[in-house]
Amino acid sequence: MRWTDPDEAAAETDDAIGEQGDEQPAREVRLPEVFIGGEGLVRGPADVLATLLHEAAHALAHVRGIKDTSRQGRWHNAKFKALAEELGIEVTKDPRIGWSPTAIPTSTRERYAEVIDELGRALRLYRSVEIGAGGRAKKPTPPPCVCGCGRKIRLSPTVLAAGPITCGVCGSDFAPDVPEQDDEDEPATPGRGRRRGRWPR
Repeated sequence: MRWTDPDEAAAETDDAIGEQGDEQPAREVRLPEVFIGGEGLVRGPADVLATLLHEAAHALAHVRGIKDTSRQGRWHNAKFKALAEELGIEVTKDPRIGWSPTAIPTSTRERYAEVIDELGRALRLYRSVEIGAGGRAKKPTPPPCVCGCGRKIRLSPTVLAAGPITCGVCGSDFAPDVPEQDDEDEPATPGRGRRRGRWPR
């Protein structure tokens, strides 16, 4: 993240115009931004404000010329802690990232009560984290396998690959029930136009 003073940005634009008024291509001006991922909004308005104040402490360090982090911005030092406390947030020391874990004390919640209420009204929707139990992404469920008479069973790809499983009623092998697609751009309609085949890899 690079912070640019608005006066410096204006000077860069003025410098881009030649002495005789000829237009020259303007240099790119980079301005600061704060990004809060949709998954972070689920924490609620007070914790979102804590994140904003945490980032504001970094901005304050930049404006004052204070080196508040190291290790590509991961380690937050004691100078960052002092700036964070100046803005009303509490930080605790983590052995991996320094003074980064942030909390918002009651006094700051009271001072920013109107802002927290406004954030609460604005944060109606947020993106849910798509993770299954145990912190792992959920694997897609394999399609059922069908035989000639239409009986269905579910098998893992490993079990299916080990060898054929034969239906005791019709004598045909079970195979994955995968949708047929006439046109690659058109999605298959569920329950129609299905064929039996090998497990897709």
